[in-house]
Amino acid sequence: MFQVRIHGRGGQGVVTGAEMLSIAAFEGGRHAQAFPSFGSERTGAPVVAFCRMDDKEIRLREPIMEPDALIIQDPTLLHQVDVFSGLKKDGYILINTTKTFDQLGLGEFVKWFKPDHLLTVPATELAMKHVGRPVPNVPLLGAFAALGGLISLAAVEAAIQQKFKGTVAQGNMAAVREAYEIVMEQERKAQHA
Repeated sequence: MFQVRIHGRGGQGVVTGAEMLSIAAFEGGRHAQAFPSFGSERTGAPVVAFCRMDDKEIRLREPIMEPDALIIQDPTLLHQVDVFSGLKKDGYILINTTKTFDQLGLGEFVKWFKPDHLLTVPATELAMKHVGRPVPNVPLLGAFAALGGLISLAAVEAAIQQKFKGTVAQGNMAAVREAYEIVMEQERKAQHA
């Protein structure tokens, strides 16, 4: 079973992102489950959502305490909330930012992680460019598709088509493709480093 925890703030589409990740996993022939965890349900408040994927039926229902991957939609949470709690040592970290892990003050923390498991994507900028709204959730799904091959870009695009229509769907598809390419380029560089 592969478990993903998504951290963000209210209004950033954290819950929708987890739901779409589970749809993409399902589209790829896997069993999937997504659910949120709310504190105060207001715009800007920290929000956590979870997604599990497996090749067999998933019976667990509790929050994900030891994720295989973290998707961090808002880098301001890095020093406000313990987003890294329970992350497996061979886990993946995907952060919505234009900064490096060193610039974020995480260089010492991540030095033992595999370089190709540490990724940053300017998801908010991609969302603004392609959709006109600062909602990073969908571009981060494109980045996640490139991350470990657990879901395909085609499956993410199918999830977008289920959730959105018209120009919003088209803009999200463009944002997802660009995020996917950014991560593929980062992974190529990491492998040659």
